[in-house]
Amino acid sequence: MLEVKNKKGTIGWLSAAHLVCDSYTGFMNPLMPFIALKLGIALGTATIIISISHIFSSMLQPFFGFFADNTLKRLFVFWGLILVCVFIPLTTLAPNTLLLVVFMALGSLGSSFFHPQATGFVIKFAENAQTNSMGIYMSLGSIGYSLGPLLAAWVAQYLGMEKMPFTAILGLSTAALMFKYVPKMSDRGEKIVKKTLKRTFIDVFSHKTIKYLLIISMMKTLVTNSTCILLPFLWRDMGYSPFYIGIALFAFIFAGGIGSLLSRKVELLIGTKPLLYFSMYITFPLMLFFAFSYEAHPALSLIIFLIMGFTTMLAQPVTVVMAQNILPEYKSIAAGLMVGFSWGVIAVILSAVGIIAEKFGIINVLIALFILPVLAAYFIKYLDSDYDK
Repeated sequence: MLEVKNKKGTIGWLSAAHLVCDSYTGFMNPLMPFIALKLGIALGTATIIISISHIFSSMLQPFFGFFADNTLKRLFVFWGLILVCVFIPLTTLAPNTLLLVVFMALGSLGSSFFHPQATGFVIKFAENAQTNSMGIYMSLGSIGYSLGPLLAAWVAQYLGMEKMPFTAILGLSTAALMFKYVPKMSDRGEKIVKKTLKRTFIDVFSHKTIKYLLIISMMKTLVTNSTCILLPFLWRDMGYSPFYIGIALFAFIFAGGIGSLLSRKVELLIGTKPLLYFSMYITFPLMLFFAFSYEAHPALSLIIFLIMGFTTMLAQPVTVVMAQNILPEYKSIAAGLMVGFSWGVIAVILSAVGIIAEKFGIINVLIALFILPVLAAYFIKYLDSDYDK
């Protein structure tokens, strides 16, 4: 076990940094419709650009997880936070599409640096409280991701989008505090097995359960990403302000953070598989209720949207901890797969969905997409619910 004296304190600092890091990744959803309007970018092109950012922030996480699993250095945690807090806010100053993509890619790369190593460290330090610790860590990330749209929308509406780069002060200050208070780690007694990248990923994907968990994780990500990417364009076209859109996204993702925080309690109450089934099945009827209410009853639709966020994230810590216990020697890679890679795959799919939504309508496309988690719930029966929690 790693020689760190204050393991709970270290988890606390990692969780706080997760909140700050994810607040920056939450900037783009409310701002992108207005950046697109400024640069003359259509919905289809905008979703492709967002997908590019998710490739850098999410799909690369398992690869950075490989390097994180082979080192105990704090490099990825610090530089990841610095990159994301500097370059994501700079997107609002981009004078053209090319620089917009460059800023988004560099900022998103920081997120890809940060998450696998930070998530892997949380499990290493948690010992006998893995799901609880992961729930706290993920809930703070979700809360940060929910606060990001609110902060970005407030700055954009009341200070102007050109002032957004000043928000980097928060991330840079947090990185400095992390450098001071997160201890350097000794690898004495910690057995690190060095394997090639190819051998590592053969080992990871040889587990059928990992494949099933990845499918489940991707379906839950489908709900989160499709709503957070497409609905801001719907609300913009309905005449809502950036701040309203930010509040709506804040409510959705904050509710998801509460779901992550309560995940362990609900799992103990109803069981692992029932929790997963509930989380997968409920999203489709909720989207139908949203579709029938968003025009005539916007307040009711916002409540439904909030419930959707809560139920979607309720089971996320469970899938991450299950994956990390199936692959104890690849904790960072497992986290990168469940949290990052699934986001990237769905984001790539959504780049095409944005073009389809332009033709057939955002709500119609969302209803069709939300059938998929119901179908994917079939794979839950193959999971072993008797895992070390």
